[in-house]
Amino acid sequence: MGHDSFTALKRGSAMAAAVLPTTTAANTRGRSLPRGRQIKKTFNNVKITILCGFVTILVLRGTVGIGSLTGPSGDDVDAQKIAEETSRILAEIRSDSDPNDPDEPFEPEINPNVTYTLGPKISNWDQERRNWLDQNPNFPNYVNGKARVLLLTGSPPKPCDNPIGDHYLLKSIKNKIDYCRIHGIEIVYNIAHLDKELAGYWAKLPMIRRLMLSHPEVEWIWWMDSDALFTDMVFEVPLSKYENHNLVIHGYPDLLFEQKSWIALNTGSFLFRNCQWSLDLLDAWAPMGPKGPIREEAGKILTANLKGRPAFEADDQSALIYLLISKKDEWMNKVFVENSYFLHGYWAGLVDRYEEMMEKYHPGLGDERWPFVTHFVGCKPCGSYGDYAVDRCLKSMERAFNFADNQVLKLYGFRHRGLLSPKIKRVRNETTTPLEFVDQFDIRHSALKGH
Repeated sequence: MGHDSFTALKRGSAMAAAVLPTTTAANTRGRSLPRGRQIKKTFNNVKITILCGFVTILVLRGTVGIGSLTGPSGDDVDAQKIAEETSRILAEIRSDSDPNDPDEPFEPEINPNVTYTLGPKISNWDQERRNWLDQNPNFPNYVNGKARVLLLTGSPPKPCDNPIGDHYLLKSIKNKIDYCRIHGIEIVYNIAHLDKELAGYWAKLPMIRRLMLSHPEVEWIWWMDSDALFTDMVFEVPLSKYENHNLVIHGYPDLLFEQKSWIALNTGSFLFRNCQWSLDLLDAWAPMGPKGPIREEAGKILTANLKGRPAFEADDQSALIYLLISKKDEWMNKVFVENSYFLHGYWAGLVDRYEEMMEKYHPGLGDERWPFVTHFVGCKPCGSYGDYAVDRCLKSMERAFNFADNQVLKLYGFRHRGLLSPKIKRVRNETTTPLEFVDQFDIRHSALKGH
């Protein structure tokens, strides 16, 4: 995770069927956008532009008296019709269906008697990747002695059900970009469903696999949910600690193996090494994920075997926990269950303590004194429902974002007026010797020195 980062070039056994519900998989993935759909999207963009023009005229007429430009009868423009047309176009954008899309015969019907796969079975990835790295010395998997990391995050392709959710998605990706910039990590933000069967919780699996295969120069793929924020901008994941492991995930071994709890691990933030073992684990993990009857039946298995799990369809976290418990000897020797710092920190116990943390401690600790990640489990700011009151979630997310953003703004001589305020204030005066403040306040120096 050093600062010298290279820009990537463009480059052209599942569990037994008796245990897991299974489906078939499509062998062919992806196609170019049909011409008819391209034309439709272009036409929609033109219509949106025209609508924006009409709205601008309406605003100008109400503020500067532009009636003389539109003729004596300024009421000819029907604002209600414009609003209805805007709503119709947004509804089309939100819709999964497109009447201009051709049939997709290469997407077969689900066959419950065939094990679902993420793609063709790959069995020699370690050797192929090693050969590729030898042939491409300009794309090393270690830079300045540090493993190359790619942070993967994403959100659904549609606009949020709750409009303010899009605003907090923007803040979330800004937060991640800041952290990655500071620590020399590459970042990918995905808003496409790469596999229609694995939507929702499961969408991360095909994304992780695709990035592993498309970026052999990356040593670690780091998945992070869109509702998780970095709140310690100095702390770095101690990758050297995991030299003999391929999966790093926050959790508690006693909850995992003694209590078999469905919250023993958290898949909101975890790291996968780019290797054959990880591809094999993804292959074993995915069969519970296809939407519909498969996912619903798998959910019954998970609820029956994991303590405290409510009755609902299979989710990726419960499925991973069940897999590791039931196949402990096969997988656990390469899994590091981390809890010495907050790779995942549950927000409800943290956000109200930020002032205390600022008074007593400092960034770079990563644990309960100054949490590395604050994860807003159960909030769902982009959706139309959640486990907590929307107002509480949004205020808490604002506090977490500003708590982290203050660490970035410090270099520039600013900070937020309060943890609930988007406004900032100056905290030091300009100087004729600015480099002394760069050396003193740039958190990149703290990250390199381990604080």
